[in-house]
Amino acid sequence: MRFLRKTIILLVLVVVSATHAQRNVIHILSTNDMHSSMDYFPQLAALADSLRDIDPGLLILSAGDNRTGNPLNDLFEIPAYPMVALMNQVGFAASALGNHEFDIASLPRLIPLSNFSYICANIVPDYTSGIRTVPCKVFDVRGTKVGIVGVVQVNKWGRPDTHPDNVQGIKFLDPMETVRRFEWLSRECNATILLSHVGYDDDVKMAEQFPWLDLIVGGHTHKQLTSNEPLHNGVLITQNKNKLTTATYITLTLDSGKVVSKQAEYFDLKTYPRRNIIVDQMVKAFKGNPAFSRVLAVADKPFDNINEVGAMVCDAFLEGTGADIAIENYRGVRLEHMPAGDITVLNALAIDPFGNQAVEMTMTGDQLYQMLTAYSRMDIFHFPHLGGLLAEVKLDKADSTVIQSFKLMTPDGKPLDKKRKYRIVTNTYVSATCTNLSPDDINVLNAQTSDLIMHFLEQKGHVDYSGVKRVWFK
Repeated sequence: MRFLRKTIILLVLVVVSATHAQRNVIHILSTNDMHSSMDYFPQLAALADSLRDIDPGLLILSAGDNRTGNPLNDLFEIPAYPMVALMNQVGFAASALGNHEFDIASLPRLIPLSNFSYICANIVPDYTSGIRTVPCKVFDVRGTKVGIVGVVQVNKWGRPDTHPDNVQGIKFLDPMETVRRFEWLSRECNATILLSHVGYDDDVKMAEQFPWLDLIVGGHTHKQLTSNEPLHNGVLITQNKNKLTTATYITLTLDSGKVVSKQAEYFDLKTYPRRNIIVDQMVKAFKGNPAFSRVLAVADKPFDNINEVGAMVCDAFLEGTGADIAIENYRGVRLEHMPAGDITVLNALAIDPFGNQAVEMTMTGDQLYQMLTAYSRMDIFHFPHLGGLLAEVKLDKADSTVIQSFKLMTPDGKPLDKKRKYRIVTNTYVSATCTNLSPDDINVLNAQTSDLIMHFLEQKGHVDYSGVKRVWFK
């Protein structure tokens, strides 16, 4: 009897142990849209160190747009190498390709220097492009197979939002249809993750279409999600705002080889109390170029929003070229706020980090209406900054992001003369993405737009754009 009791107890212990052994967790630390921001990398590295003390199998992932936005990174000898070096030191396992990974065409040189994989399934590069990515990758985390597939955003012209010249010879596939073809990965792996750089709304659509995904680590739209974000069709979606101020700690719990629980915790890196000493010194070294500290002008009052910065950029275009009207793409302005005080070379290059050249065109007022209609795609996120021109924009009552119509006016409030010819200055990105322009319409000037901004600031000495507004949405 005593032997039987001991045998039963032993069997129970074996069953409990076996059950416990079948349950395990995958820990992931994720970022997105870092846009060359190095300020909080020491805190990210320290957070990763702490989490690895808990779980040495920690996976660190990026949903893309690691670069563009900080001249210290983007104008390095090998553009964007500082971010790659920092990501290597922190121990990233994989990154999606974001649309800005294609800026300034340094990706072929960066990939061999990266100790992590670039995962993108909807890119078909020409072999001569030098871009070497993988569509998916399986990571073995303590015997658990974690499959990751990646996709990048594709616009209506069939490419990511970057200058068309940056992606010549590269074919891009529809992200949704691409992900659909990877359902097999969920059958081969214990956990399946989508590294997505298509934006939150499309991530939700992906979750609705593909419940076999366990997790979508998203990017592109800079949407700050929280731990209260509900599951979408059983799929966990995460995303942070840009500039590496927040990181996500994700826990996937598995039972019998299947994910049974998913949760995300968001860390504010600005207030994280620890810094990794090595990464701290790396950041200081990358920031050590004194040329970027030269003062160009003084802002008498702070720039409180992107529209004020955009107005200054357009005025710089006008003064530097003598044109009648200036147009700058809305997201071509990458520094949305500036405090009162010194404006340095670093600030100017952070405002306009893309290396675009100035472009001059002559067109009638009517042709300008047609150009802005085509370029803006009639949505508020693409209506540009203006100089020498005002605009009243009427929005759709059902969807306030959709433009119904717009009216252009001269600075004194008079309607733009549709028959008169105007000299227009813009940048090579706008001219390359306006489908109703032909090469004969375009005169590329021998000046980078960032140079126009720096010259303008040096000439002015003091600037004040507080309260300046040239586009009204109604």
